[in-house]
Amino acid sequence: MRETTLPARHCPCGTQIASGLLSCPACQRLVYAEELKRLAARAQTAEQEGDTSGALREWRQALDLLPRDSRQYGVIQAKVEKLSRLVEAGVPPLPSKSGTRPAPSGDKKHSAWKGAGAVGVVLLLWKFKWLVAAALSKGKLLLLGLTKASTLFSMILSLGLYWTAWGWKFALGLIVSIYIHEMGHVTALIRYGIKATPPMFLPGVGAVVRLKQQIVSPREDARVGLAGPMWGLGAAAGAYAVSLAMSWPSWAAIARVGAWINLFNLLPVFSLDGARGFHALSRGQRALAAAVVAGAWFLTSEGLLLLLLIVAGARAFGGQSAEKADHVALAQYVFLVAALSALAVIHVPLPI
Repeated sequence: MRETTLPARHCPCGTQIASGLLSCPACQRLVYAEELKRLAARAQTAEQEGDTSGALREWRQALDLLPRDSRQYGVIQAKVEKLSRLVEAGVPPLPSKSGTRPAPSGDKKHSAWKGAGAVGVVLLLWKFKWLVAAALSKGKLLLLGLTKASTLFSMILSLGLYWTAWGWKFALGLIVSIYIHEMGHVTALIRYGIKATPPMFLPGVGAVVRLKQQIVSPREDARVGLAGPMWGLGAAAGAYAVSLAMSWPSWAAIARVGAWINLFNLLPVFSLDGARGFHALSRGQRALAAAVVAGAWFLTSEGLLLLLLIVAGARAFGGQSAEKADHVALAQYVFLVAALSALAVIHVPLPI
């Protein structure tokens, strides 16, 4: 949601501009022209430094200060879309021409060898980028939410409720699983430079993260939406691995319930994560996703999958679908359905 809370002001043309307007109704002058210049300068600096997420943050703030029907809005929206794709690819933006210096003609051969070496290093890092990212960033990001008072206090309230019902071991595992799921969303939002609230736990319901800025494309919406179940799957799989290694049935129960919760979130309805994933799928892709759900239900007999099949089938043959197929979103959705279905039917006694 776009927020403009500054008071009314006067345009240089003499027209009084009501609070909330982003351009003068008389001369069409942009209300926040100076702030837009500062945001553009900071975004360009971030791009030159290879900070794609930082550049996205600045450009998205600029979008919040522009009328949707303005030419500038369309230009910056296209810029955001381009940088968003670079974030997914893990490629930093190219520096602007003003920030580069041509190599002397006598050093062309040396520059070519240097460039080839740089490419080799980049390819090596690219191959192992997921290991580097996991080691350096995810641990720190998981702790980030715990520094927010609203997250910590609401988490304690939920923990108390679940503790009363099922005991502290299962309650703590469930809370951690939900927290990891929500931090998956937060991590994706940070990558794309989208402002959002910290995770807020709702006792007896789960947890939510509210967006403060718009998402510019179905592709972004799918990546952010499915990031939660992806991280949730990791938490459930980790709990199950611990249960096997240590012979702790309570951890297996945590894995099963966590998988079930994340599977429920794949329902493509309302504002659940599955709906955001389906947002980027073409009609044919939605039908394929529904077929995978049908196969998972046939193999596991998990009742939740039948509900998921009904909703996914309805979304496949009714309503609007994406014009352009998103193969990454489809692959993520299908993988999540298969993996979570397998974990959701673990034969362990549940504390309910």
